[in-house]
Amino acid sequence: MQRIAEKTRNTKETEISLKINLDGCGKYEINVQNRFFKHMLEQLSAHSGIDIQLNALALDNNHHHLIEDCAILLGKAFVEALGDKKGIERYSSVILPMDEALILCALDISSRPFLNLDVEIKEEKTDDFETVLFHHFFQSLVTNAGFTLHFKMLNGYDTHHIIEASFKAFAKALKQAVKISGSEIPSTKGIL
Repeated sequence: MQRIAEKTRNTKETEISLKINLDGCGKYEINVQNRFFKHMLEQLSAHSGIDIQLNALALDNNHHHLIEDCAILLGKAFVEALGDKKGIERYSSVILPMDEALILCALDISSRPFLNLDVEIKEEKTDDFETVLFHHFFQSLVTNAGFTLHFKMLNGYDTHHIIEASFKAFAKALKQAVKISGSEIPSTKGIL
């Protein structure tokens, strides 16, 4: 069984094509008009082991629309690639350090979208990335993926490190949660 999904999203604001392979090796080819966001998606791919091919264009040159639509498409691609979710680990948690930043991330592939992002960001921008989009990306992702996702900042002051550690922690949690370790749906309800 190949856990691959290909999705496109074309609106008056963005044109996006995406392909993911949950059982890849962390290869990525990401073309997006925001340097910092591109760097974060590369971290997501590399540390989750999920292959990501993404071409994303903001027709209105608005990074808010671009990042939101990438998150929507990623969420929908995760749903498609996971299929019936038979045999997945489902739950995972990671505490990840990056220099002074220390981030806890806990994930449940539950079909119940919820985000708790308990992370303090003091700066409005890092590089070309508006930090308000950090929350917006993950909110749009969990809404479309049906993930329950919690972040807690245990330490940190550097905005770049805090956000990057969060993406890496999510990647490591995602890698464990999508791992096939059985043959049944991991729920006493028989459905996720």
